[in-house]
This record gives sequence, structure tokens and C-alpha cells, in this order.
Amino acid sequence: MKSVWVLGNGQLGQLLRQAGEPMGIRVYPLGFEELPPPLPESALITSEIEQWPNTPLTEQLATHPGLINRAVLPLLADRLTQKQLLETLGLPTAPWALLSSPEQWPALFAKWGDTIVVKCRRGGYDGHGQWRVTADQSLQLPSELYGEAIVEPWIPFSGECSLVGARQRQGRVVFYPLTQNLHQAGILRASVARPQPEPRLQAAAEQLLQCLMHHLEYLGVMAMECFIVDGALMINELAPRVHNSGHWTQAGASISQFALHLRALCDWPLPTPVVNQSSVMINLIGSPFNVDWLSHPLAQLHWYGKTVRPGRKVGHLNFSHADRSRLQQAVGSLEPLLPTEPYPSSLQWAQEQLVDA
Repeated sequence: MKSVWVLGNGQLGQLLRQAGEPMGIRVYPLGFEELPPPLPESALITSEIEQWPNTPLTEQLATHPGLINRAVLPLLADRLTQKQLLETLGLPTAPWALLSSPEQWPALFAKWGDTIVVKCRRGGYDGHGQWRVTADQSLQLPSELYGEAIVEPWIPFSGECSLVGARQRQGRVVFYPLTQNLHQAGILRASVARPQPEPRLQAAAEQLLQCLMHHLEYLGVMAMECFIVDGALMINELAPRVHNSGHWTQAGASISQFALHLRALCDWPLPTPVVNQSSVMINLIGSPFNVDWLSHPLAQLHWYGKTVRPGRKVGHLNFSHADRSRLQQAVGSLEPLLPTEPYPSSLQWAQEQLVDA
């Protein structure tokens, strides 16, 4: 029986554990503060997050020969080195600069316009560690950000999408259909996947992500988030792990992203997942548990067991069906069961993505 250890025991680690059970793969999520377990030399170690605190556990696992993607994780955990990688490979991404001192601001606004996005080099997910800044706000930023953040112009994109793919040791790569995403206040609210996305964008996204995974000799699932600008893709960020925008695969694909990740790590068969119907994922953010979410027959609930706090992801709901009108109705049934802000707009957005172009 195969065994995989996951650095991190949040929802992604737990969902990997659940995906491993039917395949006979024992998955052990490890909290960062746990005592280092005795691991055999043959252990496979993956991670649910790119950046780790310095603890006895992480010190041990960082040097273990079974740690997968050892060099990739720190490279992509830092937005500076991630941007440098994209630049080196000639892949499309927003213009950027390292924010080193307050003296840069006049030149940055003169070059990029009225609004600039500041992103912490490390961490800063789900709306944290990122700021939209105008000229009159620039000098209000914390002094400790200088040298520890990058800046980009605000990109007037027409849409956001992501591609989730996987690569195994022999170099085989497989992909899911492009996923359309809606972020509000920096947090992913909803994702919609259709079995036949726009062919040109799908091919372009696969070419970009394949280039990255091969260059990095990456193993497992990776997600690539993109802006759609003037009908073309611009890479926003990379995640070397299973990803929130791939949660719909639990209901809408023959192989979920979690099972696909474990297959790739274990060097097991990696066929292209079959996707025959549209899917919607709705993140549950700061919402107390409500059993009525399960009233609709298409609803599949994944509850993380976390303390509910404003802005915190505490679960998600998946819906999948071949009849998109039934899918729209299922998503609409959530409106009276969720907070009035900002859910009505995100549910409406998801329904609109299911309308034939």
C-alpha cells in the first residue's frame, strides 16, 4: 500500500486524504507544529501550501529525500522569483517591479497610470497581503513592505480563468478544461467549468502550463491563474499544488484533482480526466453551517470543520449536471440560504456563465 505525507493539515490536506482512501493510498496530513514522525527513506512527501513556518517538522521534511518538488516550492512561493521565472521563459504576465523604496512611486505612476497593485512577495492569499494603491495612498503603506513586495499595474481584464493540470515523472501531462473564476475582494467566490471551453484559449493555456511544468520537472497537480486581456491569456499566479479553482473536479470529472495529484506522485496511470458536463463550485466564506444547503439533489457539500470567521473559507459546494438549465436552477436555490452580501452577485455570475454564447 502506498503512503503519502502532506505538509499541512488544512482542507487541501484533508481532501487529499479522502481521495486516497478508495485507491488504497494512505495519506497523512501533518500540522506544522507536530513532532516530526519517523519516516522511511521511501516516503513520498507533498505539500498543501508553498510557504512554511520554520518548525522542527518542516526542518526535517525539507531535507528528506522523499520531498517532491523540493526546488519548485520555494521558487513559486516567492512572487519575485515566480515573476522572474515567467520572464525567463518568455511567458505572458503583467509588467512588474520589485518595490524597494518610496522614491519609486512617482516613476511607477507615471509609467503605469493611476492605480497600482502591491503584492507581498510571500503569502497573502484570499485577499490578504495585496493592495490596490493610488498616488495619494502610496506613502501610507507599511515601511516593512519595501523590499518584500512587488508592484504591477492594474490590469483591465475581461475575465479570470485557471487551468489545472498534472505531470508525472516520465513527462506525461494531462489537463482539465479551463475554469472561469470570480474573485471578490481578492477571494475566489465561484468557479464554473464547461466540458468544451473556447478551443483557442484552452490550447494556449495548455501550452503555457506544459512549458512551465516541463521546465521545472514538476510532479503532480499545478494550477495556473490567468487574466483574459484582449482575448489573450496573461498569467497572474502559479500554485504548485491542488487548488481551490479545481474543487469542481470532485463532482464534474472522472478523476478529481486530488486523486490525479496522488496518481502522479505515485507514478500510477495518468489518463486525461473525462469531463462530460458543466460544473459549478461555490465557496462558503464566513458562513455558518446550514444543512439546508443539501436540499437540492445536485448539491455536494464539503465542510472543512473550521471555526467560522468573516472572510474565512469554511467549505464549498459542488454542482454538476449535463443540463445547464438544471445547473442554473440548482445554483439559484442557494440565494435564500446564504448571506445577502456578496452572494447574490456571485450566484448570478455563475448562472450567467452557463448561458450559451
